Amino acid sequence: MKNYAWVFIAFILLFAQPESIFAQVSGKKIIDLTYSFNKETIYWPTENGFQLTVGFKGETEKGYHYEANTFCAAEHGGTHLDAPAHFYANRSTVDQISLDKLMGDAIVIDVSVASLKDADYLISKEDFLAWEAKNGKIKPGVIVLLRTGYGKFWPDRTKYMGTDKRGTEGVQLLHFPGLSPAAADWLIKERKIKAVGIDTPSIDFGQSSTYETHVILTKEEVPIFENVANLNLLPFKDFTVIALPMKIGGGSGAPLRIIALLNQ
Repeated sequence: MKNYAWVFIAFILLFAQPESIFAQVSGKKIIDLTYSFNKETIYWPTENGFQLTVGFKGETEKGYHYEANTFCAAEHGGTHLDAPAHFYANRSTVDQISLDKLMGDAIVIDVSVASLKDADYLISKEDFLAWEAKNGKIKPGVIVLLRTGYGKFWPDRTKYMGTDKRGTEGVQLLHFPGLSPAAADWLIKERKIKAVGIDTPSIDFGQSSTYETHVILTKEEVPIFENVANLNLLPFKDFTVIALPMKIGGGSGAPLRIIALLNQ
């Protein structure tokens, strides 16, 4: 297995020392796959939106500029991670997920042609076999990113989710593509994937009421990334993903900063 420690260090340096990042990821192009958290951030219909409250902003009595805010957010909204505990008892919470499961070689499965024609499209085993016919067999331990094309609708709730309604009524009116339970089971058993992400609000399609795909993935400790941005900027293979969530103790999910590293 490849050692991604250097990639992790580079990611940390991205925030700590911006001027040195290019030396750390020489020959790599960084693509941000994360939506900003703000008043437009899309959350599940039963959740409140992201709230940022200004504590202080301006010049202090001692003459220096100072800013400090408080934010409030549900675990599951915007670009975020679903921990295995989200849909299966006695599975890992956010803080318990091994970092090795959150970074590694990745691929993009593009089903946008079909899913943009059918808001309730279920990504099937056949979609993966079609990808393999062109790109080779999916390797064990890979991170699979599913591109439905719905990222182009962000942050329009109605177009992205199928409805702008809130509460339980809104949940019943959701329409967007997702991964079929059968395909999820196949990816785990036959291709032994590491993690899976999608550019929609949920790995299950909008009209799901039993969330079988979530259950299948989380039972097997497969992390899920939802509302992933900019998948249209990625190649189909030969790139690396790093997905680091806020480390919430006991969390069933968390805001996620996810990036891709591409060869130049």
